[in-house]
Amino acid sequence: MDKYRAIPENYMTVGELAKKMGVTVRTLHYYDKAGLLPPSSESKSGYRLYSDKDMVALNQILAMKHLGFSLDDIKNHFVTLETPDDVADALTEQATAIREKMKQLAESLETIEMLKAEVLQMQSVDFRKYAAIIENLQMKNVHYWAIKHFDDELFDHLRQYDKESAAKIVKTLNCLNIEGTRLHKKGILPESDKGQLFAKSYWELLITFVKGDMNLISKLAKIHNSFDEKFNDKPASTFIYGALDIYLTKLNTDPFGLYVQNKTEKM
Repeated sequence: MDKYRAIPENYMTVGELAKKMGVTVRTLHYYDKAGLLPPSSESKSGYRLYSDKDMVALNQILAMKHLGFSLDDIKNHFVTLETPDDVADALTEQATAIREKMKQLAESLETIEMLKAEVLQMQSVDFRKYAAIIENLQMKNVHYWAIKHFDDELFDHLRQYDKESAAKIVKTLNCLNIEGTRLHKKGILPESDKGQLFAKSYWELLITFVKGDMNLISKLAKIHNSFDEKFNDKPASTFIYGALDIYLTKLNTDPFGLYVQNKTEKM
């Protein structure tokens, strides 16, 4: 009883706070030691004392910890609670952090589901390809699915690129696909000057990716020719294939074999 008589009004012991918030006393001691949530006061008997403000702050910590933030992250996002503006700022900061974490979790979930679909379509367990697919999903490469069909030569070539170089190629590829869609919707003809300029850019990207190796170009073409359902549903596909067909004919080269021809016949 002497212990409780020594506790000032509007304060609670570490045990009381722990019970109210559903955490252990050990956890609160740890937050105190880490400098994250020191007690607001101390009783004459040396007991740690916490206020309602500390309970609100603890709610901040627990919410962010639940979302996967480290203690260092929480410290960086933590706001002192002295005025109504401080509290509002803390809640705004916490809401922003939660939205960002939700976005990250949603993206992670999407990546997991897409990888799962690819794994089930593969005929063997290949963690190297799993990792490459994840990397390309994170880079928003719309052709990520083709990686599971890469043979050793194609895959070894892919792994030559560091993350920065790969991201640059993927960004250019995605921009070209967007541009192809735009030109297609505007009714630009593949044989037009704009269509051929587009084909030139697309071809140069392919040549850059394979570093001039026509054998790799042919392998990529065969993959898309055999497993192109994910590419053919894009509005730009007809325009891109048509423009490339005309451009390569003018160059008097056909590294695709019957690939472009077959595609043109489908239009």
